Amino acid sequence: MNREVYVIGVGMHLFTKGYVPLRDMYFTAGVDALEDAGLKFRDIGCLYNGYIGGGMMEGVGYAKDLGMTGLPVVHVENASATGSSAFREAVWAVSGGAADVAMAMGFDDMARSGMPRRKPPPGRNKAVPGFESILLPAGFFAMWAVRRMHEAGTTVETFAAIAAKNWNHARHNPMAQRRADHEITVEEVLAAPMVAYPHTAMMACASGAGAACAIVATREWAERLAGGRPLVKVVASQLQSEVYSEGHVFLGAVVGPASSTERTAQLAYEEAGLGPEDLSLVHVHDAFPIEELMYYELLGICAPGEGDRLVHDGDTAIGGRIPFSTDGGLTARGHPGGPTGLAQVWDATRQLRGEQGPFQVHDARNALVHMMGAGSVCVIHILQRG
Repeated sequence: MNREVYVIGVGMHLFTKGYVPLRDMYFTAGVDALEDAGLKFRDIGCLYNGYIGGGMMEGVGYAKDLGMTGLPVVHVENASATGSSAFREAVWAVSGGAADVAMAMGFDDMARSGMPRRKPPPGRNKAVPGFESILLPAGFFAMWAVRRMHEAGTTVETFAAIAAKNWNHARHNPMAQRRADHEITVEEVLAAPMVAYPHTAMMACASGAGAACAIVATREWAERLAGGRPLVKVVASQLQSEVYSEGHVFLGAVVGPASSTERTAQLAYEEAGLGPEDLSLVHVHDAFPIEELMYYELLGICAPGEGDRLVHDGDTAIGGRIPFSTDGGLTARGHPGGPTGLAQVWDATRQLRGEQGPFQVHDARNALVHMMGAGSVCVIHILQRG
């Protein structure tokens, strides 16, 4: 990056299964971020709206509620990585000199938009759809999980323990969609209705509605507005798509090959001048527990095959060696689509400032946020407390 970039404001609207007008959620998250930064909307140099399910003019229309200042407004869409990609665009706008202050906004309502239908490729008999055209994401993740159980001896209890951890992290997060009124147990997770073996409903990510926003700026702006709070610097911003390899299978993969996360993480570590051992907390695309388990290893947190031990030892819970999904993750905080990656930035920024109260990670210094986008792309940012 050409110029140093800092996160100076973050905001959210509660992720929810209930109906709230998208326009209201957008406005709430935007105003929250502006107030957190100590800015007016006229200070924003450019705006990147991330959403999947809405109409083409929704984002620019909602932005007018914040102000009509003539700033550039761009719609970003990249499947589950939409919010992360919008954040990256804002980061690069500031780094490259297009603006001194930039805003990334994510919003969506999955109940309203639903999952897009996949169409058979041209020339294929529509009565015999392709494998990737009919298999839901839950099916992909279920097969991934069963493969892991066969190869590494992972048990359903391990998957349930990851989910229970994330539900319990979300209990303290006021922005989470799933907030239990008691400590969730492994037994409770296993007793929930089955979605796709071995994953039960309490292991599946919460799909609802919400909005999240982040504002980034130059060091000059960050120092001027800090107000005594620690600065939060973006020390790595990487996005990669799949790389062809011999025997590569093109099946419209939900999260792509394991090498995508490994490659993107390595680039991020090199850019930041850090390693996995330097991380204080991590957010990943944990739509199902198999993902979080595999990303322990693919991000280099532990060696291949050792992820199960991290779970059993409590290393990835708050208070452990390397907490994952500190706000509940996709599992319990929720995964509305567009705002998900920005919700990760919301928590990571507040964790690095020491502002997360009952779910605060002690002495958090470096946070990695990771999202996958169907198709497939991988986006990783590393934030650092200054």
